[in-house]
Formats: sequence, C-alpha cells, structure tokens
Amino acid sequence: MSAAAAMSMDAASSHASNIVSSIEFDVAAELVATAGMTKRIKIFNFLAVGADAAAHGRVHFPVRELVTREKLSCLSWNPYIRSHIASSDYDGVVSEWDVSSTTGAAVREYDEHERRAWSVHYCPAKPTHLASGSDDGRVKIWSTGSPSSLLTIENRANVCCVQWSPTSAHELAFGSADHAVRFYDLRAPRSPLYVFGEHSKAVSFVRFMSPTELVSASTDSTLKLWSLAEGEGRSPGLVRTFRGHANEKNFVGLSVTRDYIACGSEDNTVYTYYKALPTPFVTHRFGSTDPVTGEETEESAAGQQVSSVAWSPRSPKCLLAASSQGIIKMLELE
Repeated sequence: MSAAAAMSMDAASSHASNIVSSIEFDVAAELVATAGMTKRIKIFNFLAVGADAAAHGRVHFPVRELVTREKLSCLSWNPYIRSHIASSDYDGVVSEWDVSSTTGAAVREYDEHERRAWSVHYCPAKPTHLASGSDDGRVKIWSTGSPSSLLTIENRANVCCVQWSPTSAHELAFGSADHAVRFYDLRAPRSPLYVFGEHSKAVSFVRFMSPTELVSASTDSTLKLWSLAEGEGRSPGLVRTFRGHANEKNFVGLSVTRDYIACGSEDNTVYTYYKALPTPFVTHRFGSTDPVTGEETEESAAGQQVSSVAWSPRSPKCLLAASSQGIIKMLELE
C-alpha cells in the first residue's frame, strides 16, 4: 500500500486538537469531508487531490470550512442531496449542513440526546431518514421533515456506533459499550432481531459489507465479520475474527468494500484485511510530523495513532487514512 497524496487539517500543528474522528466521501467521490477536535467540518476537492497524486504527492488544503460549536464525532453525507452532510457532536446534537450554502449555518438541528452523540448515518434506502447513537444509551431515528425523533431504541449501555443496511429502510445495526452488536428490524423495534456478543470490550464501529454481511470493530483489538443470512442450513452468527492491529482505548476508524476491510491502529499504522483471511493483507505506517514544517519524517511517532479511514466509493483500491496529528493520506492498494 503506497501513499499517493496528502491532505492536511493544519500542517503547522500536531496537537491532540487535530485528531480526525471522521472522514467521509460524498456519493460521487468528488468531495471529502473531515471532522474532529477542531470544531470544523473541512471539505476537500477529491478530484483535485486525485489529479495531482502523481505530481509529487503534494499537500492539499480544504476548499471550504464549516465552523461548529462543539467537537465532532461523526459525519455522514446524504446519498441523494449531494450538498447535504450530517454531523454528531460532543453535546449530543445531530446537525444537517448544506456545504453549498454561503451562510455556513446548520440547516437543521436535532437535540434530544442527553449525552455525547458518537454516530450519525443517513439511510441509503431512504435518504430523508437518519439514525444517531449516543452515550445516553439511545438510538434515535430522525426524519428531515420533523423536528422530533420518529423512534427511540433504548439500549442498556452507551451506543458507540450505528449503521443502516445498504438496501433496507427497516434494518440497522449498532454497537455499544456492553461488548455487543445488535441488529434491528425497525418494524418490530421492541427487541433486536439478533444480538452478537462475542467481543470482549466495547464495540466502536459497525459497517455493512453487503446486505447480509456486517463487520464490527472493538477496543479488544479485533474486527469481526458476521453473517446475517438465514435459510439453506445457514444461520446468523460469527464468520471470522481479524487480528493484527492494536486497539485498546481509542476510536481508530473502520471502512469496508465488498472484499476488503480497513482500520486504523494505536501503533500509527493502517491495516487492511481481506475478508477471507484472519490476518492483515497489507499495512502502511505513518511517520512522525515535524511540528514546524508539518512534513512527515521517517521517525516513529510515539503515542500517535491512525484515527479514521475511508475507502473511495468509486475506486475500490483507494483509501484515505488520517493520523492523530491531522495528516490525511491517500493510499493505493497495489
């Protein structure tokens, strides 16, 4: 895996305030949004980054910034209205933004969570609906046409992540601090359809590889692939556990394609797994960042981590990865 280009949150600073908690491509893979501790949503022109990848891998800076009141935990682009993006923040507020607007203000805010909101996701099958998860132990379903939530799922533990099915407006999964992954059919929301409890620590991310394949990440330093398929002798459950990266404390990101799984790590390395193999397929290690020039050096970066990753939806071998120093690399799977 090789680095083709770089983007910078703020190359002149390498403090904890630069940690990138979320990287998201828009549906056309033309724009990339990042968010984190800087209290800003930063928009990059990914077409320009890709076009210049061969030209010395130069650093690119954002073309637009949206200022937020609180630190941000997660972003999600609307799959239908391409200029709309949702965010979740440390005060529990879910906001919708129009990146084409000149005002820089949120279009809508949903403020029912009582503690930090860790996750937000637009429904691919019904883009007027969003889901959010919070430390208050609740998953909330929102409609862009209503100021109040449509549905609340009460969970017994902090909700760390939530994700809609790629093909259904009724199905979603979430992970929580009680080590479990829960899969719901929202037409019967009183109890989960499946509960997968094989992780030994909190579940920080869930992602669908397909309508019947779900990947989870945990601070037990494992990823797990789950099958949701039933019938013909099959039943939902654990397919494979992936080990090799280090993740005992922080959110280090998770992104999937139909065949590959990428995550960050607390050893400042990006790990890519092939879904049929339990050990890493390829890795890429970040160096240290010079606090004066912002340039990466070959030296080991003690205490640093890769905090977020995102596969391009248009190029299955192109991955963006962010370090906790605010440097974002475009990596290519060779």
